[in-house]
Amino acid sequence: EGKGKRRNPLHDFKKTGELMLIKVNKTLEVKTKLLNTTEQCAKRCSRNKGLSFTCKAFAYDRVTKRCHWLSFNSLTNGVRKKQDHAFDLYEKKDYIRNCIIGKGADYKGTISVTKSGIQCQAWNSMIPHEH
Repeated sequence: EGKGKRRNPLHDFKKTGELMLIKVNKTLEVKTKLLNTTEQCAKRCSRNKGLSFTCKAFAYDRVTKRCHWLSFNSLTNGVRKKQDHAFDLYEKKDYIRNCIIGKGADYKGTISVTKSGIQCQAWNSMIPHEH
């Protein structure tokens, strides 16, 4: 990144057009606000600015220009997908990625077994191997 160039916050998100997530589990949190661009929504989600939860995704209503920040994504239990022509869904790649990059210290994906089907060792465990 060169000096004076700003990184587009949308690069950290996977976009799925015309899709909204509906929470079946009532404990999942959502916050909405009127914002003009998806970039503004992404920036706030990435920084968790003004949110009482970790933002894992957001849906942008193109008709009302309203951003819906979500404490969940399409892989979360208690969530269902709904086709909706007004919305575009943006999910943080860190939370839907199923691969480990580098040493995996920041991995937030859902894979917990090896390629051969063996359960992964918990990060906080030193058994059976030390890190």
